[in-house]
Amino acid sequence: MNLAFDLSFTHTEGKWANPGSWVGRDYPDVRMFQEIAVLAERGGIDMLFFGDGTSIPDTWQGSMDAAVKWGIQWPRQDMSPYIAAMAQVTTHIGFGLTYSSTFMHPYYVARLLNSLDHVTAGRIAFNVVASTRVSDAANYGFDALPSHEARYERMEEFMAVCQALWDSVDASAIVADRETGVFGNPAGVHRVDHRGVNFAVRGPLNSMPSPQGRPVVVQAGSSPRGVAASARFADIIFGLGGHLTSQQRHRASLDAALTEVGRDPAGVGILWAVQVILGRTADEADARKQAMLEVWSHEAVGAYLSYNSGFDFSTLPASFVLSEVAERIREAEGTQAGFVQLVIDECGADARLSRNEFFERGWRYATGYDQTYSGTAETVADALQENFEATGSRGGFMIANPLSTPSSLADVVELLTPELRRRHAVAPAYPGTTLRENLRLGG
Repeated sequence: MNLAFDLSFTHTEGKWANPGSWVGRDYPDVRMFQEIAVLAERGGIDMLFFGDGTSIPDTWQGSMDAAVKWGIQWPRQDMSPYIAAMAQVTTHIGFGLTYSSTFMHPYYVARLLNSLDHVTAGRIAFNVVASTRVSDAANYGFDALPSHEARYERMEEFMAVCQALWDSVDASAIVADRETGVFGNPAGVHRVDHRGVNFAVRGPLNSMPSPQGRPVVVQAGSSPRGVAASARFADIIFGLGGHLTSQQRHRASLDAALTEVGRDPAGVGILWAVQVILGRTADEADARKQAMLEVWSHEAVGAYLSYNSGFDFSTLPASFVLSEVAERIREAEGTQAGFVQLVIDECGADARLSRNEFFERGWRYATGYDQTYSGTAETVADALQENFEATGSRGGFMIANPLSTPSSLADVVELLTPELRRRHAVAPAYPGTTLRENLRLGG
């Protein structure tokens, strides 16, 4: 298995104040992230991953007040300059950066990621997302989100343009002959001349060829449409963890989609999202896990669930059928996979829940309580290995910190990764010079 750290929320949802968090440094001090990068590289972690959103959550009750008050998925920075800084204090570890194909332009993103791939010496991954949040859309001049289908069609065209741009300057195009003064070979530079439904891009990219050829591409779509899109262009998938049936269904549907487009399913892994709490004893780990539930409030849970589903759950009646809520989310162009789908998987689409029951489950989901492996290094390693084998033994895990940064991540490096290496359960640390090589991906 490969291992990554998900650093999307190092400081939100109360982590900034929990025991084990930094004292004397506050987000977004770049030194915090440099320390994490050095720590993670020491543990042989393959990649630091940064999900992103570009608004303050305001879906709950149509207001951002709850999110601001409780620090729910805000504040957040554009992590591209932070990655450049982290690259200067590390040598091997990779970095995953997120941008939205719904709002961004492919020429800008392709050029930025090319530059970051040079700055990091070939260690950049691009997590491309189809945005699901109306509040993000409003910051880019949209009155409403495009349809689910339209967002994925745009993503596919966006990635086709990016890939064409990354391929538009061959490595052989750079001659740099000091004696003749010839710098480039024109035959190695190609216009793209793309004119599609969403974008018109002449090209070529006016940049040097990327060290990796092109950045590693990550995609997290788990709806049927999202899986179909990821099968076309993703090198590796970011998948929702914590529910084995859903994971196995995602793996099976991805394998079928990859086969349909002529790609080998054995070559595309899934990094499953997981939270880990470690203790020197089982009792210590259990106490830490229980503390996860104490940081949140009802208002904070509502803000979190509503923002990440794209639907205001404060409008729920006293009781309801789950399929009806799922339909309302679809009508709102919200997330068609996630919390509500997990509850449907567990209870059935026709199950009727009370509002209180729904939020009790939501509390555990928002904290990640039911998606958290806790225990000693030995018991957590057992659980990860079992899950890895049960989901196809391709990919690995994207580990997030449920309690505090940096102590939760230090526990992984100091306790868990040595145990996994003792068992030969993880991939060799940094066998190549680029992230693509270290994740054992094709060109």
